[in-house]
Amino acid sequence: MKIGVDLDQCEANGICVGIAPDVFELDDEDILHIAEADVPEGRVTEMESAVTQCPKAALRLQ
Repeated sequence: MKIGVDLDQCEANGICVGIAPDVFELDDEDILHIAEADVPEGRVTEMESAVTQCPKAALRLQ
């Protein structure tokens, strides 16, 4: 399973960063970066939470 972001939809609210700061990072220009797109098996629930809490639905699990 992988997590991705639609940068056209992302508003850099940072909710995902608060959920998993080791996975998601906002740079100085408020662009979201994903440190590791492959979701470890033990963190699927955490990534699902980040996806469902994104106010712009910019995150996707594939």
